Amino acid sequence: MTNSMAPVVFLIDVDNTLLDNDAVLSDLQEHVYQEFGAACWERYWAILMTLWDELGYRDYLGALQRYRIEHPRDPHLLALSFFLVDYPFADRMYPAAFDVLARLRSWGPTVVLSDGDVVFQPRKVQQSGIWRAVDGHVLIYIHKERELDDVAERYPAQHYVLIDDKLAILTPVKRAWGARLTTVFPRQGQYAYDPKIIAANPPADVTIERIGDLLSYDLPTLLAAARPADVLSAADGHSNDAAASRVANSLLHK
Repeated sequence: MTNSMAPVVFLIDVDNTLLDNDAVLSDLQEHVYQEFGAACWERYWAILMTLWDELGYRDYLGALQRYRIEHPRDPHLLALSFFLVDYPFADRMYPAAFDVLARLRSWGPTVVLSDGDVVFQPRKVQQSGIWRAVDGHVLIYIHKERELDDVAERYPAQHYVLIDDKLAILTPVKRAWGARLTTVFPRQGQYAYDPKIIAANPPADVTIERIGDLLSYDLPTLLAAARPADVLSAADGHSNDAAASRVANSLLHK
């Protein structure tokens, strides 16, 4: 957390942005199938999806708790909890993800902006090595797109760069912050190519195929890519574009 106004702050997601969470889910499914059978997985998955509808994120441990209520005497649940808590998340980091974090940190404060539960998601960030890579600058909300005032209070900046694999997250933040924000969309994970999601959201300011592609961008290019939100006037857009250019120039000459 910082109290001074930074020229630029980078906000970066975890699941399917820095870390291949689809692979984690696949490993979990395989483990449950092998150890407990298809029926156990199907019921666990159904509970997980119910919680997704209720909470807006995957609550793996919460689903396990609900499954336990239905099966209070099942000893296999202890082993499944070990699998979740002790999973080697560092092995599922995308190539060059840590290099990207190091590059961003050389340009400005870099903050993990994620959503999830209060136990498993922090554990994932810690076990993967991400927590250390950003020096503990981690924010985890229930619905991060609704907490922008808190983000801005904790990490005030003239300009933000938000990197997230979900257009459904990038879009509302863009509407809120306009050309003060550069949105970056790494096309990774199960939602990246969903035609309904793509049709329902405008394109991000910057689209890349993989997180490591960010290493080919320089800071002025990222800042200049920021476009005004649809609700902003053209004049507001030009004004904010000029502000982004001034930020880039000031950083380059520091």
